[in-house]
Amino acid sequence: MVTFCARWLVALFFPITVVFFLSACGKEPLYQEQGYVFGTLVEVSVYGEDEARAKQSVSSVMHEFQRLHDLLHAWKPSALSELNAAFAKGESSEVATELTSMLTDAVQLSAQSDGLFNPAIGSMVKLWGFHANEFKPMLPDENQLAALVSAHPQMSDIYFSISPFPTGGKGGRIGSRNVAVQLDLGGYAKGYALDRAATLLKQQGIRNALINIGGNVLAIGTHGSRSWRVGIQHPRQPGPIATLELHDGEAIGTSGDYQRYFMVDNKRYCHLIDPRNGRPVQGVQAVTVLTHGARAGVLSDATSKPLFISGSQGWRSAAKKINLTEALLIDDSGTVHLTAELQKRLEFTAKTTLTKVEP
Repeated sequence: MVTFCARWLVALFFPITVVFFLSACGKEPLYQEQGYVFGTLVEVSVYGEDEARAKQSVSSVMHEFQRLHDLLHAWKPSALSELNAAFAKGESSEVATELTSMLTDAVQLSAQSDGLFNPAIGSMVKLWGFHANEFKPMLPDENQLAALVSAHPQMSDIYFSISPFPTGGKGGRIGSRNVAVQLDLGGYAKGYALDRAATLLKQQGIRNALINIGGNVLAIGTHGSRSWRVGIQHPRQPGPIATLELHDGEAIGTSGDYQRYFMVDNKRYCHLIDPRNGRPVQGVQAVTVLTHGARAGVLSDATSKPLFISGSQGWRSAAKKINLTEALLIDDSGTVHLTAELQKRLEFTAKTTLTKVEP
């Protein structure tokens, strides 16, 4: 269930992937509510509305987050886990229109990234112990891992039988040509939830808000007379490595090795798995992307993964393939590789930060 608290704020420091600095005088009407869902902290801030109106609108968003959490949970009973069970048996399953739409989108995003964005590798994520709230410092069985890699689960294995006349919210049947496909939408769900939250708030007449789901952040309108200002979490130190203004309709998302990980023999194993070898990505501390438009939330979540997996040598090519112009990667030495477009937007907190602009 979503657990949450609400309060009126004059300032906030939010120590996760993205941090906010909402410096304000006490007279400014800033309402904020926090919760815990999708396995992470979520937060919605509304500016310029009376408390009752803000509270009602944010409550609808929190309920939507819980609905999506229940729908898309990868290892507890859910519509997604039911679909995974059918895949494992070589069967298809009737799926609601909304989930069908999500998976259709995820298939397209996977194809655009040459398979590096790959929600079909849920079995690999599970084998590494990340289908749990707490992670044990334990390496998987090499034979089991090799078998999964050889099975090559990918989103293109999924097939759709869409009903031309959907009824009762049903969008048709979905199956997989590969029984090794097990869906984990952890790299998509938060972004989808951001877009849904923005839609709900706008439908209720909210003009200025900031939505944060575990460091994926989307802005609506402004924070008073200025844009919302957010910070990109430093992957190895408390506080932000840089800040920027987030404009109306923009979203920022970070994938990092510092939240969901475990250590074995002083080596870090994070939850971001390279589908080509079935192993946690090494050599990258974090990737941040800035996205725009109607699907800014989804893109802020899904597009950071191919860059992270491609590493410091291939991230720029991966970004170009998916038409991503504002992005950065922090390698294992702490060097910040970034595009010229994003460099223009950033203000680094330390002048000594080593940066490398890559065309």
